[in-house]
Amino acid sequence: MISTLNKLPYKSRLHRLGLTMLERRRIRVDLIETFKLLTGIEKVDMEQFFELNDTGYNLRGHSKRLTVNRCRLDCRKYFLSNTVVHHWNDLPQEIVDAWSVNVIKNRLDRHWPDMGI
Repeated sequence: MISTLNKLPYKSRLHRLGLTMLERRRIRVDLIETFKLLTGIEKVDMEQFFELNDTGYNLRGHSKRLTVNRCRLDCRKYFLSNTVVHHWNDLPQEIVDAWSVNVIKNRLDRHWPDMGI
């Protein structure tokens, strides 16, 4: 839509405009929604979507790790409850311990400095 940037590759256009790739923005939104579900901000039962990993011998990661649910059907593996678990479990403890949505947004942006959102 910007005529001077038509001939540039996608990543160069994003860099010049100060934007991030759509995939990164989607992951960020999914992580924020997961935070809302786990903390009860959304008025939905968390157990419908996620299962906390309570093995008792968690040596790595943070205290709110999620269990990956196995899915029989191909369509189920693209649900939020399956796609976000890996990204959520990779977050450090300080991000997961946020007390509000704005705090987790700021901490995610600091964790991924190249996101630029």
